[in-house]
Amino acid sequence: MTDGNPTSQLGPMELPEGVVDEVLTRLRRIEGQVRGLQQMITDGRECKDVVTQIAAANKALEQVGFVLVAEGLTWCLRHPEESAAAGYDPADVQKMFLKLA
Repeated sequence: MTDGNPTSQLGPMELPEGVVDEVLTRLRRIEGQVRGLQQMITDGRECKDVVTQIAAANKALEQVGFVLVAEGLTWCLRHPEESAAAGYDPADVQKMFLKLA
């Protein structure tokens, strides 16, 4: 059963190991930022400081999404037959990009 989202039916997209490592490093850093935010709220820090850190974490998460979509589009263009067989075409990747924009 699907959720009606066309991207939920897509197969795996192959990403270079370096990209996977970069994305995981960025996500771990974001995880640390979020834990820091939790501590800031627990400590009663000023709203302005908390919001600044939320904005930074949000921006970092957006960048992870852009890296994934850019690599996905590159993969689709370099491997058109494989990407089509996996259910990806440039239009699908463009839709994913627009979700982030």
